[in-house]
Amino acid sequence: MSDSNWTDRIAAERMQVDQQFNDQVEVSSFSSQQWGLVMTAVEFEIENAEDPDSARIVANTSKLPSIMPELDRIEQQSAMSGAPDGDSGGSGGGGLFSGVKDALGLGGKGNDERMEEADELAQQYAQELQEQLESNGRWKSIREQA
Repeated sequence: MSDSNWTDRIAAERMQVDQQFNDQVEVSSFSSQQWGLVMTAVEFEIENAEDPDSARIVANTSKLPSIMPELDRIEQQSAMSGAPDGDSGGSGGGGLFSGVKDALGLGGKGNDERMEEADELAQQYAQELQEQLESNGRWKSIREQA
């Protein structure tokens, strides 16, 4: 159900949710650059589109494993440059010492934990996106198109 026609029609809502979702990204273990990469691997689908009562947007995160090496590379580059993990200055990574510990393999999350966190965040994003569509009165037409 990942028909690109309906996803193309929700660009404005995606931009609004992106702005609103920044706070959740800041408190996650992902920098905003890493989160942007996560979102390139996520496809949104409408589950049960034919049933108005149970239809919902879900994030298909099956492609996350393919980006994990790049997430690690971004994190290592941040650690080596001495830059904080999150480019917004949030608590996303813990800064220089956390990055050095992670680069040395002494801390941080494993790929399974990071994929789980990315999946949870993506599902939260999908829920907020659906709520945005509902509040704009566009959910029904988008659901019907899917």
